[in-house]
Amino acid sequence: MQNHYPLWKNLLILIVFFIATIYSLPNLYGDDPSVQVSSTQAITLGQEQASRIESEIKATGVAVKAFEFKDGRILARFNNTDDQLKIADLLRDSLGSNYTVALNLAPTTPGWLRALGAQAMYLGLDLRGGVHFLLEVDMDAAVRQAEDRYTEDLRLALRSAKMRYQSVAKDNGFIKVTLKSAEDKPALLTLLDKDFRTLDITEPEAQDQVWLKVSEKEVREIKKFAVSQNMTTLRNRVNELGVAEPVIQQQGDNRIMVQLPGVQDTTRAKEILGTTATLEYRLVDVEQWVVDCFLKEMVIQYYWIGASL
Repeated sequence: MQNHYPLWKNLLILIVFFIATIYSLPNLYGDDPSVQVSSTQAITLGQEQASRIESEIKATGVAVKAFEFKDGRILARFNNTDDQLKIADLLRDSLGSNYTVALNLAPTTPGWLRALGAQAMYLGLDLRGGVHFLLEVDMDAAVRQAEDRYTEDLRLALRSAKMRYQSVAKDNGFIKVTLKSAEDKPALLTLLDKDFRTLDITEPEAQDQVWLKVSEKEVREIKKFAVSQNMTTLRNRVNELGVAEPVIQQQGDNRIMVQLPGVQDTTRAKEILGTTATLEYRLVDVEQWVVDCFLKEMVIQYYWIGASL
């Protein structure tokens, strides 16, 4: 059968086929068992620490296929998984909690292919294996923390307004404010309308009390933020494991799915991802200097000690 296509079309097909072949070559290369070392937020991993870790690995006599230091991470490649596990255990004992030591599989794509931007296709859990987590966000704890924060903020606001009160405490989902005098109740309602609009107000029979409850709209925002905060935290922790294509998705209202293809150390991944993280916001008095507050506290303590004597 004769080819009726013009020459330029045949050349175009050959060029496309050649480029496709070049960029598919990385998939023919395997992976090296490797150990990745990264620093926690408490310390920065620099060239000096990297050289020390490299010397420590070489002192064991284990053959290192390659040692790389890039973007604040160390990647040591080995010929087999036995050497990989041996070095990982050694580094965890010697480096302590300031560093994260994780098992990984590093692609063996040649440098000239990486220079062209050619990379192996990232495989999912079904083809490469790895770790699958389904985490649940404690929504009730997030709401309780918000109630604690509102309770403390209310105390500070009442003190700033020089409004006398007997107690500000949580009780059965309410924040109950009990004043020393019912005459201050109008001023309290004005304060709440100005600074605490996210709280629903209930006025009981007792004239010196006001009951507050976090509004449903605010509860929804708190829960939404709790999921978003946890997803951000999980992404930061996954970066410590060096996973190339992690999957972190929200499932339902309070669950987060995490898939880590290629991760070998399931226990370590669980330790890193399972650590509890809490983010809280506190009111800051921007009108006072720290030194002034410290001196005032010293004066108060001085008078208190003098009175007790």
